[in-house]
Amino acid sequence: MGRPVAVVTGAGSGIGRRVAHALLEYGYSVAVAGRRAAALDETLADSEASPDAVLAVPTDVSDPASVDALFDRVLETFGRVDLLFNNAGSFGAPAPFEEYARDEWRALVDTNLTGAFLCAQRAYRAMLEQDPRGGRIVNNGSISAHVPRPHAVAYTATKHAITGLTKQIAIEGRAHDIACGQIDVGNAATEMTKAMERGVIQADGSIAAEATMDADHVARAVLYMASLPLDANVLFMTVAATRMPFVGRG
Repeated sequence: MGRPVAVVTGAGSGIGRRVAHALLEYGYSVAVAGRRAAALDETLADSEASPDAVLAVPTDVSDPASVDALFDRVLETFGRVDLLFNNAGSFGAPAPFEEYARDEWRALVDTNLTGAFLCAQRAYRAMLEQDPRGGRIVNNGSISAHVPRPHAVAYTATKHAITGLTKQIAIEGRAHDIACGQIDVGNAATEMTKAMERGVIQADGSIAAEATMDADHVARAVLYMASLPLDANVLFMTVAATRMPFVGRG
């Protein structure tokens, strides 16, 4: 059997880019997916992978046809899917609950939750049908799957829902050698978290800067989850900046 095959969504920046690089260095063939083709090209240009080990597929995970096209390309190119890092997501525009825009709610549900479901389902089907069968799905949850931030109702709700998705895939997948786990990340230093270093609203309404950590720590954690044999699984892992307000938040 040749290189194992991974699909990484949201791979054009941040955690997705770091995880894609870690998987390539470990010996995976990696398909990177994201909305922006140029960003995906940058992800691959920053790696030292051989051209036959990589595939870039611009994808809108909220669109079922786009997700189908992604997995069709992956299977056509590499023949199987051993790992999905289900990472695509958005924080959205912060707003108080009573003012939160319905369009913003729908957009985040479509991307963060429906997108994760669509990608997981296509990966699951491939893992079920391939020979040898099985594989692993790692969902990117969040600290917000445990405790909310003010003014982030759609992000909080969708990340709580990812926990249910993870558990559902795990219970149904185990009969088919499909493992599913979730990594809940707190304040990895990416473009998405730059505002935290300047100051963000806290549970008591004050504004305070928050500690962050290098996103490479997240990549190493995902790599550990991915490296386990399919008879072992990290169901949930939390990786967070030590000094961020999480334990006892609020």
